[in-house]
Amino acid sequence: MSRVICFFLAFVLCLSVAQAQQFTLPQASPHALISQTVGLTEITVDYHTPAVRNRAIWGQLVPYDQVWRAGANENTIISFSDSVRIGNKTVPAGKYSLYMLPSAEHDWQFILNKVTTHWGSEGYDAKDDQLRVPVMPEQSPMRETLMYWFSDVRANSAKLNLSWEEKTISVTIRTNVHAKVLNAMQAALTERPNDPQLLAQAADYLIQNRLEAELALKYINRAIELNDSYTNNWLKARLMAQKEDYLSAVEIARRAIKMGDKDDESFKTQLPNMRLALTEWQSKAY
Repeated sequence: MSRVICFFLAFVLCLSVAQAQQFTLPQASPHALISQTVGLTEITVDYHTPAVRNRAIWGQLVPYDQVWRAGANENTIISFSDSVRIGNKTVPAGKYSLYMLPSAEHDWQFILNKVTTHWGSEGYDAKDDQLRVPVMPEQSPMRETLMYWFSDVRANSAKLNLSWEEKTISVTIRTNVHAKVLNAMQAALTERPNDPQLLAQAADYLIQNRLEAELALKYINRAIELNDSYTNNWLKARLMAQKEDYLSAVEIARRAIKMGDKDDESFKTQLPNMRLALTEWQSKAY
């Protein structure tokens, strides 16, 4: 066998051994992903989680008055499936890099930047900012690893929080869920204008969220014309109470209670609360 062939075989053998010895190590700042549905909008934060590891964080590892990636490694990315409002500004649907500008003396800045391909803050340019809003860090219990989390989740808003070491930074994100639901509702009723269940569902949503009382009244009146049930009458009684027409609310509530089937388990479950509400409305009506 020639010396060249022997050298080639030895090289291949060494390469195979080297490849066989490769293995994966855990990341110092592991990848994390958190997602939250707010109304009908999906909000996702994709980030890496640095640890304190006995280091001084604020003002040292994370310098003051310098844009910070709000995580580790590549950009922290936040995405919105629909447009949202942060502070008094609208943010279109899409993906953004999330940065913070910490300060020892002033409010911090929460920043969304339209460029999502940088390595952290390298190459960051303020001209690409979609949004900057002031945020106030608060003292919080010690947290070794950086974490994003949601709180105060409601149909049209949620609070996004970043906690690390002994600080938490929070920002409220608002969605325009009601407009989206109203559009979908009206489109459905255009196709099925005489569906009593759909009309009642639309009225119930408006009543629960205290929206467009006159539209809710139109829907529930039509639902009652098509299906004069205790549930539809009870919806109308609730609406009249919201409008502070307590005389009408009492009259319709009494009718709804009288119409209910005493053997219906659903009705029996609701009846105590219906009677409590009726008593309250009577006190305001007379």
